[in-house]
Amino acid sequence: MNVNNYIIEIIYYIIKGDKMTNVLIAYFSASGVTKRVAEKIANDNNYDIFEIVPEEIYTPEDLDWTNKQSRSTIEMNDKSFRPPIAESCDVGEYDTVVIGFPVWWYTAPTIINTFIENVDLTGKKIKIFCTSGGSGVDKCVNDLKACYPELNFTKGIRFTGNVSNAKGWIEE
Repeated sequence: MNVNNYIIEIIYYIIKGDKMTNVLIAYFSASGVTKRVAEKIANDNNYDIFEIVPEEIYTPEDLDWTNKQSRSTIEMNDKSFRPPIAESCDVGEYDTVVIGFPVWWYTAPTIINTFIENVDLTGKKIKIFCTSGGSGVDKCVNDLKACYPELNFTKGIRFTGNVSNAKGWIEE
């Protein structure tokens, strides 16, 4: 993974030619990949950052997607499940909230729903980024829009390390 490539894409993604100052990067990371991307973005741009941490940290066994009895498999098969979050976040001062996560079962992990349901995102611009080696971001964004139609989700982006499509995507 090349985090420097990720930062180039996300700068264009967030700013799109405008100078934004009230940006929060909120992210969930089970393996550390999304964390590295989120920290790089926040540190390089002086954005505030919030890690969405589950009350019960995921173990490698919990994340074994091949095991039908693993915690992550059970959670993702029950769309109403909301894993508790260890700490709350006040998003009141932010105009834009960027939510980052790894793709699980072709969508956002259910802990992202927990976060969204526990903060007031009314009137905020919500940008989604995901980290994934293969799954796209569109289904993630569409699923979140379907759950929360009153919120202002914008087009999301998936980071794989390739920035060749960044300029075209920004100009859409």
